[in-house]
Amino acid sequence: MPVVSGLLAGQVALVTGAGGGIGRGIALRFAEEGAAVAVHCRTSVEAAREVAARICGTGGRAVVLRAELTDEDACRRLVLEAAEWGEGRLTALVNNAGVQPTRELDAMTAAEWRAVVDANLSSVFACTQAAAGVMREIGGGSVTHIASIEATHPAPLHAHYCASKAAVVMHARSAALEYGPHGIRVNTVSPGLITRDGLAEAWPEGVRRWERAVPTGRLGRPEDIGDACVFLASPLASWITGHDLVVDGGVSARPTW
Repeated sequence: MPVVSGLLAGQVALVTGAGGGIGRGIALRFAEEGAAVAVHCRTSVEAAREVAARICGTGGRAVVLRAELTDEDACRRLVLEAAEWGEGRLTALVNNAGVQPTRELDAMTAAEWRAVVDANLSSVFACTQAAAGVMREIGGGSVTHIASIEATHPAPLHAHYCASKAAVVMHARSAALEYGPHGIRVNTVSPGLITRDGLAEAWPEGVRRWERAVPTGRLGRPEDIGDACVFLASPLASWITGHDLVVDGGVSARPTW
C-alpha cells in the first residue's frame, strides 16, 4: 500500500490517458496525496469515470475530460478546461497518453510513423505549451512526461515508438531549460515493463524473460510510476528539472554482454 502523506495537498493536476493502466495508477496516487485530478480520456469514458468515482468516493476531487490529443487545438482546450475546473489553477501536468503499435521498419508507412509521433510526441508539445501558459500566471508548476526505457534501449518492431519516446525525453530537457525561469519544472519518467490485465497470458515468453532479467524479480506496477510522478510534482523535487527518472526495477543496469 502507498504511504499517504499529503505531498500534493492543494495542487490541481491533469493526467492524460488516465482511464486505465499507468494513467490510472498516476491519477489515483495524485489524489491519495491530496491533489484534485482532471482525468483525461479519449475513448475510455467509462473507465475514466470509474477512476474519478474512486477518487471522489474517498473524499477527493476529480473530473473527467475528453479530448483527441492528436489535435493541437483539442490539447489546448483540454488544458484550459482543466484549469477552469481548478478555478484558474493548474499546478501539475502528467503527459501519459500514448500508443505503442508494432510494425517492421521495412513495412512501415509514413502515415503509420506520423500517427505514433503525433500521439506520443506532438501531443506532449501541445499540452505542455498550453499548460506552461497557465502555470506562468500562477507562479510555476511541474510537467512530467511518461517516456520509456525504450528511449535508450530499442526493441524490434518499435522503431516509431522508440524514436518518439527518445524525442519526449529531449523535449523535457529543452522545456526545462526554457520554462525554468518561469518556475516551471519539466521531467520525464521512463518505465520498464508494467503489468496489466492479460499481459502474462498474451506474452508469456516476454514476461518470463523480463522476470529473469530484472534484479528486483518482478514487473512494475502502475502505482510504481504513480509514486515517481508524485515525487516529481512535489516540493521534494523542487530543484529537479530536465531529468529522466528511470523506473524499471533495475533492468537497465543489467549487462548486455
